[in-house]
Amino acid sequence: MMGIHQSQSELFNYSVNLDQRVRADHPLRRVAQAVDFSFVRDEVAHCYGDNGNESVDPVILLKMMFLLFFDNVPSERELMAVIRERLDYLWFLGYGLEDDIPNHSVLSKARKRWGQEVFERLFVRSVEQCVAAGLVGGDKLHVDASLVAANASKDSVIKGSPELIAAYKAAYAVAESKLDEPPRSHPSYEAVNDRMVSTTDPDAGLMRKGGGSSRPAYHHHRAVDDAQGVITAVVTTSGAVPENQKLMELVDQHEQNTGQPVQTAVGDHKYGTADNFVACHEHGIVTHLGDAKAKQATASAGLLTEKDFAYDAASDTYTCPTGRELKRRRYVKKQRAWEYGTARGVCGSCPLRTRCTRSAVGRVVSRHERHDLLEECRRAAHSAAARADRRRRQYLLEGSFADAANNHGFKRARWRRLWRQQIQDHLIATIQNVRILLARTVRRPAMSAALALVDAFGTLVRSMGSFWPRVEDGAWCREPILFSHLGPANFPARN
Repeated sequence: MMGIHQSQSELFNYSVNLDQRVRADHPLRRVAQAVDFSFVRDEVAHCYGDNGNESVDPVILLKMMFLLFFDNVPSERELMAVIRERLDYLWFLGYGLEDDIPNHSVLSKARKRWGQEVFERLFVRSVEQCVAAGLVGGDKLHVDASLVAANASKDSVIKGSPELIAAYKAAYAVAESKLDEPPRSHPSYEAVNDRMVSTTDPDAGLMRKGGGSSRPAYHHHRAVDDAQGVITAVVTTSGAVPENQKLMELVDQHEQNTGQPVQTAVGDHKYGTADNFVACHEHGIVTHLGDAKAKQATASAGLLTEKDFAYDAASDTYTCPTGRELKRRRYVKKQRAWEYGTARGVCGSCPLRTRCTRSAVGRVVSRHERHDLLEECRRAAHSAAARADRRRRQYLLEGSFADAANNHGFKRARWRRLWRQQIQDHLIATIQNVRILLARTVRRPAMSAALALVDAFGTLVRSMGSFWPRVEDGAWCREPILFSHLGPANFPARN
C-alpha cells in the first residue's frame, strides 16, 4: 500500500538532536575538531564592559564570519537568513532550533570593535597548527601578489591637485570620526597617489590591469611554504603599492609565524630587483627570483645592452662598442648606482646611435654599488634549480590564488577601507590553511574504518600462515603472503 505523507506543523518537538542530524563526515565537524575558536574571548575581553546589555558570544560571531568565507555566502544578510534553515550551521554555531538568530549588523559592529588584529591572530594560529602537524618545511618560500577589486566603482575616482586630494582625505577622516569610526592605520598602508582618489574607498589605489581603464583595487601579497602550500604570511596594501616592495616583509612575517629561517626565496621577475637581491643576500637567503633586468632588456629588444659595454676596474670607466669612453658622472641615491656617460655631443655623431639609445642626451650606463653581488644573483636566477623552483611556484601559489578566488570570494572586496580588507584576507588565508590541515591530518570516519579493516585482515592472514599460489618457470608453487606492509600508515589521508 502506498503511503501519502500528510504535512502538518508540530506545536512542540523535544526530540530533535542536531548532533545526530549532522553526518559524521560533515566538513564543519572536521573544522570544529581542528580549530579552537574560543581563544577570541580572551583576545577581545578588553572591548567589553562589566555591565550593560549582554552581547552575542564572540565565539559565535567569529564562527559566523568564518562561515561567510568558508562557503562564500554572498552577504551577511543572506548568511543570517541561511543559518535559520541549515541544521549544520546551527550545530556548528551551537544554536538550537528555537534560538534567535542575531541581526546581521552585529558582525559589522564586532569588526569595528575588535579591529583586524583578532583576525590576524586567527591566521597565525592556523599557521602554528600546520607547523605542529609537520606541514611546513620553512626553508623555501614562494611569494607573489594578486589584485583584489575594491568595493568601489571607477566612476567614484576624482582627479585633482595634491592639495585638493589631501583636503578631501582630511574631510573624509572628519566624517568618519562623526560616525564613531576613527580611521585605522597599519604599517602596510602607503599613500602612493596624491592626485587621484576614490570618493567611496580612499584607501584603494588606482590600478590598470591589461588594456582596461584604471579602477580602485587592493594588493594582496602572499607567501606560501614549499612543503604543502601552507600560507605563512599575508600583507594587504593599496593596489598601487608594487608587489616587489613587500618581499622582505613577507620573509620576516614567515619567520615570525613559523619560527623557522628562510633559506631560499622564490618569485617571478617582478621580484628580481637590485634591492631585493641585496636584501636577501644580507639576510643569508638564496634568491631563486626571476631576473627583472633581463626582462627589461627583452622589452628593449634591438638596442645594445649593458653587456655590450666593457668595464675597466682600474680606470673605473666603460668602453662602448665603437671604442668611446664612458666616465663616472653622478651617484643616484634612490637606485644606489653610479651613472656613466660620454662627453657632451659624442653620441650625436656615433654610427651606432640608433641601435644604442633613443635619448637626446646620449647613452647612460648604470652600475650598482653592489654590482658583483647582483651579477652573482642573476646567474643564480638562470640556474636549473631556480627555474625548477619557479615552475613549482606557478602551481603552488597561482593554484592557491585560484582556489581562493573560486571557493572563497577572494577577487573582490566585501567591505571598504584597508583595515577591513586585511580582515577579509586573513579570514580567507585561515580557511585555506584549515582545509590543508584537514586534508593532510584528519581522516574521515569511513576511511578510518576501511583502514582498520585492512589492518585486521593483514593481521589475520599473517597469523594463519597462508600461502599464495603463483606460476614460476611454468609450474605452480606456493609462497607465504606478505601482508606486513598493510596498515593505516601506508594509506594517505583522503582530501
